[in-house]
Amino acid sequence: MFGNNSSDIGIDLGTCNTLVYIHGKGIVLNEPSVVAVERGTKRVVAVGTDAKRMLWKTPGNIIAIRPMRDGVIADLESTEKMIRFFISKVLPRYRFVKPRMVIGIPSCITEVERRAVEECAYKAGAREVIVIEESLAAAIGADISIFEPMGHMICDIGGGTTEISVISLGGMVVTNAIRLGGDEFDEAIIKQVRSVHNLIIGEQTAERLKIEIGNAAPDKTIEKVEIKGTDAITGLPRRLEIDSVEVREALKDPITQIIDEIKATLGKTPPELAADIVERGIVMTGGGSLLKGLPKLVSKETGVPVIVAESPLNCVALGAGKYFEYAKNFDNSRQIYDTLNN
Repeated sequence: MFGNNSSDIGIDLGTCNTLVYIHGKGIVLNEPSVVAVERGTKRVVAVGTDAKRMLWKTPGNIIAIRPMRDGVIADLESTEKMIRFFISKVLPRYRFVKPRMVIGIPSCITEVERRAVEECAYKAGAREVIVIEESLAAAIGADISIFEPMGHMICDIGGGTTEISVISLGGMVVTNAIRLGGDEFDEAIIKQVRSVHNLIIGEQTAERLKIEIGNAAPDKTIEKVEIKGTDAITGLPRRLEIDSVEVREALKDPITQIIDEIKATLGKTPPELAADIVERGIVMTGGGSLLKGLPKLVSKETGVPVIVAESPLNCVALGAGKYFEYAKNFDNSRQIYDTLNN
């Protein structure tokens, strides 16, 4: 009925950024998950990049919202408007032929939260909505041969969640997920700067510190960056120079939690699959995998090789977009898995 006019869309509905993949075109959109609305009327003023510039800088009648928190929808209405805007931006004629959408979601979300994602996508104009676990989507996007009878471990560190899974025969054998990611990295830096230097900084400054001099393991050179904020005692603006050693100290606790979760997942993995992982290594995806020194630290702590995917930021969206190409294989692999376990 829909023929070649129908579009298959893969969406990484992330806490920090939303990515959209269109079959045959690749990643066509990568914008912040932020919506600016008029207070009272809730009229949308800006979405994505334009709205992010307004965070913490809006006048009284406008409020900038991050509708996603910890990988789930915190504001249903704003999320629907955001998805609708992004889809209309990349598919101007989608109202005539509604697209099929595949959305990557954390495995730790509840059934109510899962239904909220589906409802939001349908309201935004989807003809069909399928939600799949982020780690499974990330594995597909990283070109891992997930349908073979071999163990593959993937660690996806997003803005709001970290998901670690062992995949074999197209399914997740073991999976652990925690609501901790890049946002918690930023929050840890904000707390460190305030407690040590009595300086209040915003999320964007903390994110800049994380990207520019953030590190998970000691480095030969100590990098420094000048930041600006508000003095917690006087309330006046102040400058401060902070170094990479202090940023690493701030990130120590959230990084330790992620490594502990990886170790716990390895501990639950069946021996034969664990042997495959030791040989093939852990594949890391998501923005958190780009933190300097983190793959090296994970490898040191677990004794397992670590590989960062080629496009770690795009893996979930790529995998979600390729879902329909893999759909038949998923059906076959589930039949094989059921046969082996009955």
